[in-house]
Amino acid sequence: MTYAGVKDQLAAPFPARRVLWRAQNFSRDRTTARMVAYVDARTVMDRLDEVCPDAWEFDVEFLPGPLPAARGRLTVLGLTRCDVGEAGEGDAATLKAAASDALKRCAVHFGVGRYLYDLPSPWVAWDEERRAPAELPRLPEWALSEDERPNGATHVLGTLDALRAGLPQDVGQLREVYRHVRAALDAAAQ
Repeated sequence: MTYAGVKDQLAAPFPARRVLWRAQNFSRDRTTARMVAYVDARTVMDRLDEVCPDAWEFDVEFLPGPLPAARGRLTVLGLTRCDVGEAGEGDAATLKAAASDALKRCAVHFGVGRYLYDLPSPWVAWDEERRAPAELPRLPEWALSEDERPNGATHVLGTLDALRAGLPQDVGQLREVYRHVRAALDAAAQ
């Protein structure tokens, strides 16, 4: 087993039920909140166990400072990546939270959950009494696990429409994009 052989499995989207949402910003009157997607450290460990069960290791070193912080070192199939995690503020400011954040940040270097950074951060109605969104955002089709995606042309056409919105308006740039897409399609067909 090599990293190149499992890279796509590590980076695959998680089942929608494993993706969590938290409020990052609120409107002044706290009736709406901007939501961001994340996964917890257990989900990351489950992915590592699923893909390379006996071939990963995580070490953590706690850093001095006013808020709990940790330097993580994740080794997967002999490759090591490091990053720093923070605990945040309030009741969640614990060494455990800093270590969990460090693990998640290290795992992103291996592609685990990296796609979450590409998700939209929608504004949704916020229920201040429950301290929760009135309704959770829905993941776009491309961010669903393989077995949750709809089959057939609907999915492909929806993905193409999403891509079309990000295309440049300049004709020269469009030709360059087309040339690269055509080359990638030709290579995939071989």
